[in-house]
Amino acid sequence: MSDHHSHLWPGVPLALGSAILFGASAPLSKLLMGSIDPWLLAGILYLGAGTGLAAVHWGRPLIGLPSVEAQLQPQDMPWLAAVIAFGGMLGPLFLMLGLSQTSAASGSLLLNLEGLATMVIAWLIFRENVDRRLLIGAGAILAGAMLLSWSGQALRLDTGGLFIAAACLCWGIDNNLTRKLSSADPVQIAMIKGLVAGCTNFILALSLGAALPSIGLIGAGAVVGFLGIGVSLVMFMLGLRHLGAARTGAYFSLAPFIGALLAVIIFRDAITVQIVSAGLLMGLGLWLHLSERHDHDHAHEAVEHDHAHTHDDHHRHTHDGPVSEPHSHWHRHEPMRHTHSHYPDLHHRHGHG
Repeated sequence: MSDHHSHLWPGVPLALGSAILFGASAPLSKLLMGSIDPWLLAGILYLGAGTGLAAVHWGRPLIGLPSVEAQLQPQDMPWLAAVIAFGGMLGPLFLMLGLSQTSAASGSLLLNLEGLATMVIAWLIFRENVDRRLLIGAGAILAGAMLLSWSGQALRLDTGGLFIAAACLCWGIDNNLTRKLSSADPVQIAMIKGLVAGCTNFILALSLGAALPSIGLIGAGAVVGFLGIGVSLVMFMLGLRHLGAARTGAYFSLAPFIGALLAVIIFRDAITVQIVSAGLLMGLGLWLHLSERHDHDHAHEAVEHDHAHTHDDHHRHTHDGPVSEPHSHWHRHEPMRHTHSHYPDLHHRHGHG
């Protein structure tokens, strides 16, 4: 049994798809922001993500689509609580506090720190493998994102800037902790996160005097949230499963460029030297990552876990009867040693000398 898929598949398309959907949500949210309080809009977006994914999660049996994903287990609950706290509650709260005390130019530029925080935490704390090629590629993507956000004004790290930096740190922690849950059902995780974060932001916004918009505007915000946050988050978590946090975070940093391109179409913004230069930098970073070949002899220790899988070189166990693929169940990996191209996915989080 051999897996003939490229090591780029399906992790890279999933990470890029996540960036495209999230990037598209920015200009679409801007269309709604003139009619909806920003904090209330954040709640609507997350509630749209949570309720939409709840319909997908609970509607699977009704459409004959059984889940092949592993379900959350009791030992996952502390990680899930931390993900919701950092990514769904503290991050948005710090962002709102920051945006209220700093300029839009500084705020948009500082938000790019999320990608940097994700990569640094993954490399330094969780010891994901990184080489010079990956560092240069990640630096080019981040430089493009920062250039795209730069308005020519001086960047001041005032109190508002510190709050936004704290928000990015929270989301960087969130992205890395989510990796701990990447073997479980991403729809279930994103659903819970969306519902909890959405309810929190929605209630807080109303308690501070935000006015309820029309049903049509709420529906539009919910659709944007379902696709731009909910589906994007599911794809991001699947990307984590295959690529690890550092590389998924790097690809996700392309989101501002996607938003800028859509802004050109929706708002008829001019195609500037700034946008072209940012695109070239991000394109260079993307090429460096896509052309990476991490290939060496490595050993797998014995491990037992549960996740969706097919029978490939890493899954050689047997079943008592015929099974469909992919499927999910508790299984054991026997020790093995081999050589092939790989990313730091569920089965390749080994150390390097």
